[in-house]
Amino acid sequence: MKFISWNVNGLRACVQKGFLDFFREADADIFCVQETKLQEGQIDLETPGYHQYWNYAEKKGYSGTAVFTKKEPLSVSLGIGQEEHDREGRVITLEYGGFYFVTVYTPNSQNELARLPYRMEWEEAFLSYLKKLEETKPVIFCGDLNVAHREIDLKNPKTNRKNAGFTDEEREKFSHLLEAGFVDTFRYFYPDQEGIYSWWSYRFKAREKNAGWRIDYFCVSDCLKEKLEDARILTQVMGSDHCPVELDMNW
Repeated sequence: MKFISWNVNGLRACVQKGFLDFFREADADIFCVQETKLQEGQIDLETPGYHQYWNYAEKKGYSGTAVFTKKEPLSVSLGIGQEEHDREGRVITLEYGGFYFVTVYTPNSQNELARLPYRMEWEEAFLSYLKKLEETKPVIFCGDLNVAHREIDLKNPKTNRKNAGFTDEEREKFSHLLEAGFVDTFRYFYPDQEGIYSWWSYRFKAREKNAGWRIDYFCVSDCLKEKLEDARILTQVMGSDHCPVELDMNW
């Protein structure tokens, strides 16, 4: 099976930049997007052969996630079941026979780390949610996790130590998630690979200079490691300040 995840930074804008061409070319079994920046009824996206599921933020033009899947899931749920965390359209969960599939758009800690305390609460709640799912069946989750885990996951670690996405607190939370029984699939295959990123600022010609961050992930329950075939970061795909990430599994 082939899975794709992409933070599109506004789906309507991304559609104008070739989103559907890539969507059709990718031909993924499950294709997830984050930061749709949509309300219901603001887009009519034709994806023949796919079931569509959407989660919208209450705030207009903000956050939001969507999943397109060839195989109809057994069930679909929006959010993580906690009202204080479910107003921003950040999580969609699909249940299949052998696994749960979750897409997530993790809250950004923002300038001057204004939202870091909330981010810490979110991390705890989201991990608890994943572990609850795991009690029933293994989990595959993907999305923009808004953290570069290690120094090799961004171009300029020394100058970003106190910036959102590379604080000690955020990195420790991701370490904790891995210790709780999940695998960062890209690092599983490429533990020491440097210079491969999934997000670049629109400023300072960052993408041209490859001054980026790896903040988009596919993670799986430990017990699924044997089914992993490859994890890729599709740096050549344009249309957003992020590029898509891919996971291939023998399922």
